[in-house]
This record gives sequence, structure tokens and C-alpha cells, in this order.
Amino acid sequence: MLWQGRRQSENVEDRRGMSAAGPVVGGGIGAVILALIVMFLGGDPSVILQNGPAAPAPNGGVTAPQSAEDRELREFVGVVLADTEDVWHQLFRQRGREYSEPKLVLFNGRVQSACGLASAAVGPFYCPGDREVYLDLGFFQEMKQRFGASGDFAQAYVIAHEVGHHVQRQLGIMEQVDAARGRMGKRQANQLSVRLELQADFFAGVWAHHAQKMKNILDREDIDEALHAASAIGDDRLQRQAQGYVVPDAFTHGSSEQRVRWFTRGWQSGDLREGDTFKAAEL
Repeated sequence: MLWQGRRQSENVEDRRGMSAAGPVVGGGIGAVILALIVMFLGGDPSVILQNGPAAPAPNGGVTAPQSAEDRELREFVGVVLADTEDVWHQLFRQRGREYSEPKLVLFNGRVQSACGLASAAVGPFYCPGDREVYLDLGFFQEMKQRFGASGDFAQAYVIAHEVGHHVQRQLGIMEQVDAARGRMGKRQANQLSVRLELQADFFAGVWAHHAQKMKNILDREDIDEALHAASAIGDDRLQRQAQGYVVPDAFTHGSSEQRVRWFTRGWQSGDLREGDTFKAAEL
């Protein structure tokens, strides 16, 4: 992915070096399994978050990045977020709407959001309460070491997926899904969650399609990186790794094959009309 030297978003808020006080759910094998399942790409943070106050670190707050690699990652995140802004502004204007840019909050360890206090174990997440994306940069190393999902565009896919949830929030999709889930049993609610997450994968593919048309920043290897990341973090693979067997009724994000398919559909079509996962007879 060609990203060096390009515009960075002004919507990155760096909270690294700050601490957040308050209880975080954890402990026991059940919590470990749950964290593995929801830690990747936009899991519902409410299942592992609890409210708690934020407190400044003893050093007074945000600290500067300590390494060249850290500085480069910070710059990379800013460029990818800027690319999502450019694409979604264009697509919203085509629909006669105005796109409201989300903030992306960098943190380490744990962070306070409108959704509660989150441990880094939750992975990247979008909080609809404050309309912000949260990311611990250590997650990218976790992707590489645990799942072999490396490469800058694999990382860009992670960000684009979370921004996809913000797009759902702005289009009113997330609100409709949350209301519907409140009237359903656990199994049906999980199925609806899968459709929501797969649509975010589709939106990530749509972003890639239009970013390439606008800026010519990708090659075939970049798309392969995203496809590998999508495959590596399917619910079936995460469950098999965590507990040795797969429970499809407990899926919340979709299988590896489903995630790859919907990202690919967005990448190939670039057409938002092709991404109604809620009406799709087969995922």
C-alpha cells in the first residue's frame, strides 16, 4: 500500500500514556475464550466492558512515541483514516447526504469510552455512543504473531472495518439492528450480529475499491493481505483455536469464508447497493 508522505487525518486522538481506572471484566477460561472470539474487528464491546472513570497517568497524560516504528504506525493510521474520510465523503455526497467524520482514539492497555472501560484484549472497536473508533496499536503485532495476518493493508482493513460500523451508524442501520436484537432470543440476535459485521466487511471492501480508483495506492498483494486477515479472524477459526470446536449458533462476526466473500464483493463492485447483508438469503 502506497501511504508514505500522504495526508494524515486530523481526527486521530492519541491517549497513549494515559491510564483508565475502573473494573474490567476478566479472569477464568471463559473470559479468555470470550476475549479471543470478540477481540478481532468490531466486536460488541458491551459484552466485556464496564463503566469506570478515566484517570491521568502519573506522568501527566499522553507521551510521545518511543520508537521509529511507533511513529510510523501513528502516521500510517492517520493516512488510512484520511483515505476513509475522502472515500466516504464522496459516496455520501452521491447519495445526497453529509458524512460526519469519526475520531480514532489510540490507546494502550485500556481506555474509557462512552461504551464503558475497555481492555486492549477487546481489540479494535467502534463505540456508537461517542461515534469513535478505538485502537491499541499493539493489536497489529498480535495479528501478525498469532494469526500470521501481516502487511500494511491487512492493518488498513482493520481500520476500514471499524469505520464501516460508523457508516452503519450514520445510515441508521446500527440503530435498527440494536432495536431488533432487543426483541430476539440469543440465537437470532447472534445471527443479526453476523449480518452487521459482514456488512462492515463489505463496506471495508467498498472503501478499498474507491480508494484505489481515487488514489491508485494498492496492488494485488495488498488485497491478498486483506483477504488473509479476513480469513484468519473468522468466528470458526477463532472458536476452534480457543475451544477446539465450532458452534455456528454462537457466531457474532461470520465464518472465515463469509468474511472473505463479503469483503471481496465490496472490493469488486464498489456499489453500496450490493451490500444488504440483512436481505441476503445466503451469507
